[in-house]
Amino acid sequence: MILNLSGQPEPASPASGTDLIKDTTTQSFVQDVIEASRQAPVLVDFWAPWCGPCRQLTPLLEKLVTAANGNVKLVKMNIDEHPEVAGQLGVQSIPAVFAFRNGQPIDGFMGALPESQLRAFIERIAGKEAFAGSEIEAAQAALDAGDVNGAATAFAEILQQDSGNIDAIAGLTRCYIATGDLVRAEQTLGLVPPSKASAAPIASAHAALELARKSAESAGIDIDKLRQDVEQNPANLQARFDLALALNAKGDREGATDELLEVIRRDRAWNDGAARKQLVEFFEAWGPSDPMSVKGRHRLSALIFA
Repeated sequence: MILNLSGQPEPASPASGTDLIKDTTTQSFVQDVIEASRQAPVLVDFWAPWCGPCRQLTPLLEKLVTAANGNVKLVKMNIDEHPEVAGQLGVQSIPAVFAFRNGQPIDGFMGALPESQLRAFIERIAGKEAFAGSEIEAAQAALDAGDVNGAATAFAEILQQDSGNIDAIAGLTRCYIATGDLVRAEQTLGLVPPSKASAAPIASAHAALELARKSAESAGIDIDKLRQDVEQNPANLQARFDLALALNAKGDREGATDELLEVIRRDRAWNDGAARKQLVEFFEAWGPSDPMSVKGRHRLSALIFA
């Protein structure tokens, strides 16, 4: 069968067109590659079972395409079983990779490449932002898992490629906060472009930094003494407020929330609404998806609108 790269083959077999990585045939090439490339760039990996370099290249392609999170797709074609398309494209050796966009081949290479060059190739095809989302998620996952050094390295690498990436700036700020280096945390926030200063990740990082400063000030406070003061005089709202800060500094988010909510319940206007403001700062610093942020906001709303 002769394949017209700008037309339709006869016959064509159905394909889902939704998978990031798939195998194709001569019959389904137009649907899997030509048509699919009108939605997102498609890489075509021409390979054969006997090809040693193919076995090195294909796993790296699959890894990077998966990491690109839908910004590019990979279609693999076994030229032993389906030689027609490779012949029409002039493939003389394998592995060979062609990139298609809007139904046309736009770039390609032959031979196995190292991961760094493959990454650069994909970024040239799909844009430098192709890997941004997945890299941020991986860096954040490392930070959430307690791997502060690994997360900091990942965020810093993202910033080397995109100095204005607010998610990376916010993430690196939190890494410095986690290590107690509040000076560098503040310096990192200074990298934020003025136009993005009010973005949610940056506002949250600012809140986390301010909270870290307060926590440092509260680190030496005697929590037992504060508890005793509150027990002896439940109406001592300053003691409750200080206790909330001290509890948060020790990682007791629920205890800190309880104390501030009690201040609000007793006198929501106390100290110009300081308890509500502090609680909101907690929520911003902890992040909107933190369980205590979700629970605390619900409790705060129920108390205010009761």
